[in-house]
Amino acid sequence: MTHVFIVASKGIPAKYGGFETFVENLTKRKKSEDIYYHVSCMGEPIGHFKYNNADCFNVKVPLPGAPGRIFHVGLVLSYVEGWVKHKGLGDDKVIVYILGCRIGPLLKSHYKKLHKLGVKVFVNPDGLEWKRSKWSEPEKKFLKYCEKCLVENSDLAICDSKTIEEYINDSYGDHVKNTTYIAYGADVTRSTCSDDELNKWFSEHNVKSYDYYLIVGRFVPDNNYETMISEFIKSNTTKDLVIVTNVEKDKFYEELEEKTHFEEDQRVKFVGTVYETELIKAIREKAFAYLHGHEVGGTNPSLLEALASTDVNLLYDIGFNHEVGEDSALYWTKEDGSLSSLIEKCDSEYASAEKRKEMHEKGVARITGAFSWDFIVESYEKVFLSE
Repeated sequence: MTHVFIVASKGIPAKYGGFETFVENLTKRKKSEDIYYHVSCMGEPIGHFKYNNADCFNVKVPLPGAPGRIFHVGLVLSYVEGWVKHKGLGDDKVIVYILGCRIGPLLKSHYKKLHKLGVKVFVNPDGLEWKRSKWSEPEKKFLKYCEKCLVENSDLAICDSKTIEEYINDSYGDHVKNTTYIAYGADVTRSTCSDDELNKWFSEHNVKSYDYYLIVGRFVPDNNYETMISEFIKSNTTKDLVIVTNVEKDKFYEELEEKTHFEEDQRVKFVGTVYETELIKAIREKAFAYLHGHEVGGTNPSLLEALASTDVNLLYDIGFNHEVGEDSALYWTKEDGSLSSLIEKCDSEYASAEKRKEMHEKGVARITGAFSWDFIVESYEKVFLSE
């Protein structure tokens, strides 16, 4: 038996978040009887419970915020060390799979302890977290150091983007023992949201089917809200711009309004968050087109969901996004007029349902061919069992 301890997500059942959704699908869709998953969770009460036939266990988060999450991962690794000492390996194998880089310098000592016990350490370096503009320069340097510690103290770095894998190897060279590429996943099933529920949401926000461009993502500068909003306002489209995000009228919001004056344009509609899975899927399906401005990260879950659900997708032209979308999407840059002209082109070229369907079929084919959850789970199981 191969025991795989999945560490550093918030845990399952998944309520939100890319890592959590990944763990949910990895455990739910498990095919091999030779793998047993153990999932660390940040919840209460402390102890074990079964979910998706996995051993889930809550470990206390000792402090609030980022420091608490760092030390939480350390406590989980200490738990794994104790588990292996108590159980003994025998003919079994144990793999620890750490999601994200924030364990950082604490991983060094745990890596040595786990290796002495015969445990392999796999990591997912995520998507260049240190590049996010929300961090101060000292914070960026610390996160970059965390990334270095993560990949250099592991047996395998699993990257969810070929661009990220290339970056890891270029940046850390011989200090990285091994890397592989396994993407994030998505499914192409249509929403089961009722017409009544969707129409109620449309009515609340004064939105009509196929009459809006859509943005879904965290309200942070590196998702390029300024470019997308200003270019949309500059365009002659009569459609709305519906923005599903965790918006708060904070400093970023105020600066964005000062630069773009979006409050003066009735087409721009911030509608808050939507956590109901089937409802947000239906909102994606009924959008005329989706705008994706993420410039930090690997295989972004929101982009995969868009390709699976929305007919036409307009992506910021950066390696991560082009790698995923290929010819199933359209691309824009930060150059003045690039996105606004693309929006006007879309209004004209994709006015008919038939043209939108053609583009949608390309997106679905891209997902089913390279990013289906069953394919991703199978890829992970091959890697886990090969060890």
